[in-house]
Amino acid sequence: MNGRSAMRLARLQEALAGGGTIRLSEAARLCGVSEMTIRRDVAASDGAMVFLGGRLVMADNPHYAPVYSVDEQKDSHFLAKRRLCERAADFIEEGDTLFIDCGTTLLPLIGLLAGRKQLTVVTYALNVANAVSTLSDVRLVLLGGVYHDASQSFGSDGMEEAIHRLGINRAFISAAGVHEQKGVSCFHFHEVAPKQAAIACAAQRLLVADESKIGVIRPAYFAGLNDFDVVITDGDMAPSPESGGPRIVAA
Repeated sequence: MNGRSAMRLARLQEALAGGGTIRLSEAARLCGVSEMTIRRDVAASDGAMVFLGGRLVMADNPHYAPVYSVDEQKDSHFLAKRRLCERAADFIEEGDTLFIDCGTTLLPLIGLLAGRKQLTVVTYALNVANAVSTLSDVRLVLLGGVYHDASQSFGSDGMEEAIHRLGINRAFISAAGVHEQKGVSCFHFHEVAPKQAAIACAAQRLLVADESKIGVIRPAYFAGLNDFDVVITDGDMAPSPESGGPRIVAA
């Protein structure tokens, strides 16, 4: 960490001394630098400060609790997510209709669809839909409803029924927590219905999760591990049992 970075961190710590939070844009203005510079400073702060839903907060703030944000997660474990998606792409066949879940884990999969023929992608995630929209040969089905900014996804009472009306060959599902006993979970409860509907009606169900999700439990449970045919991960998971457990694919 250089001297100027240390000075900026000291200024931010002073601003946060009262136990509050600061928006990233406000922190950048306070220090007279770009938002990217503030992100780099925080990354070099040895965990003293963290981002919480787009706001900067001291990590020892007693009111702090982990919150998921797509903007904060998009660069997390990126290379691992790319490797996972390369393995996931091996399962895709010409003419498939794919359900692609929300979050950032599956975003690299979109780029791997280019050049494939007669694919349809079903999603309720705006970031996924935006990426798919750039692929001229891939048909997009975007499931709408009330927009949830933290996960850049939609939720509606009719989404589950809409998914059941579709013929889905493969459902690629992401998760924030994968626990062998407690099952598969996410942060946001509006994601539960579309995830469960896709799992219920897809011909093949694939869970894609990097090692940071293994052994973790999040608030919104949506499936057991045995609800999946394949688990693609770079984490430490026991080989699938003979009694109907999922196939574990290492990335």
